[in-house]
Amino acid sequence: MADMTDLFGTNPGPAGREPPSRGNMQSARQPSPPRPIEAPKIPARPPSRTQPLADRLRPKTLEEVRGQDHLLGPEGTLTRMLARGTLSSLILWGGPGCGKTTIARLLAGKANLHYAQISAVFSGVAELRKAFEEADRRQEVTGRGTLLFVDEIHRFNRAQQDGFLPYVERGTVVLVGATTENPSFALNAALLSRCQVLVLNRLDDASLEALLTHAEKNVGHRLPLDREARASLRAMADGDGRYLLNMVEQLVVLDPDRELTPKDLAAILSRRAILYDRDREEHYNLISALHKSLRGSDPDAGLYWFARMLEGGEDPRYIARRLTRFAAEDVGQADPNALPMAVAAWQTYERLGSPEGELALAQVVVHLATAPKSNAVYMAYKAARKLARETGSRMPPSHILNAPTTLMKDIGYGKGYEYDHDSEDAFSGQNYFPEGMERVSLYQPTDRGYEGRIRKLLDIRAAKRASRDP
Repeated sequence: MADMTDLFGTNPGPAGREPPSRGNMQSARQPSPPRPIEAPKIPARPPSRTQPLADRLRPKTLEEVRGQDHLLGPEGTLTRMLARGTLSSLILWGGPGCGKTTIARLLAGKANLHYAQISAVFSGVAELRKAFEEADRRQEVTGRGTLLFVDEIHRFNRAQQDGFLPYVERGTVVLVGATTENPSFALNAALLSRCQVLVLNRLDDASLEALLTHAEKNVGHRLPLDREARASLRAMADGDGRYLLNMVEQLVVLDPDRELTPKDLAAILSRRAILYDRDREEHYNLISALHKSLRGSDPDAGLYWFARMLEGGEDPRYIARRLTRFAAEDVGQADPNALPMAVAAWQTYERLGSPEGELALAQVVVHLATAPKSNAVYMAYKAARKLARETGSRMPPSHILNAPTTLMKDIGYGKGYEYDHDSEDAFSGQNYFPEGMERVSLYQPTDRGYEGRIRKLLDIRAAKRASRDP
């Protein structure tokens, strides 16, 4: 067995003191002079108190993890998996501070697996290869498996993700990857097919309050907050338990006899930036929420999602473009003014910029939400495109073909055309579909808004058209 000198470079000697160097060996043999009287030392702060509060309060068992009962409750997915003794490779998908790392660490202990951790932010192919080789060696020598926790796994590229596959298939490691991104977009299909994706919830208000109470017990006194400020603190955490405890650490040093109001709290703590990625899933989630709120005729929800996107840093031009699309798709002819109004708001924003131009967009949000809805034009457009693909290159009927030359007139171009303005109500009722093709009714207006008037008019014209059909 190697001695301590081999391992660490020096032999610590008795009582943890280093041996004298060769240069002072002679003096070391001489009697030591009397030691001076030392001033009494101030007791060192307990090492645990130097840790961040979030680390000190990290759950020690799976039962202590908050807010994830659908995974860790009596009937939770992970609870049943551990009870069967079949822990499969997992992808833990959830926002910051919801317990992904803690759950992975505790799962390893519960399943009697060695815990190894790497971060995709700092690791590359060399670190991955080393982790797999160590897991292989551990399994061969001790028979013990390894739970490999990969933080921010979505940051590995496709080739690096493929590198996991043989080791996961052979059972060399139980892979537990953590990601804040939608795995459907961030991870390749081959890796996803070998892992079970588990969604972790943001911590709800009750879980955050329980975390506050736990923190107060740990520090030994109540936080200096009135009821409203306490609620405001939970709201500022935005479902992130780690962020909540980091804020608590700034408050525990204040005078516990003073009660802070929400205004006082805002002056002490900076509000967390809203989680929003303009090119990732949150971007699409929020624009979908805005679109569907408007379709559901809810101006309040529409304004809320509109504001959420602005606060997250979304380009108002993108929102303007989507509002214009909504006006054509979901309002249509039920309110023909909706589309020009959306375009006008877009132009207003281009002229005024932020923040003045955003008011015009807010006006359109309210108008579109409260307008009568019809997707009849949208459905008719899709049906017309489908019909056009199916009917090929049929010519228009000869009576509506232009005849600029004598030859064209001689072969029947334009023959029998009726000028609609010369007909009663400017409607002749002639056929405009290709000859031999059965008439198709594509546009089916609703009875809502202005489209109700259109429907009545089309019904009258359909009857007149039918009266002249052979």
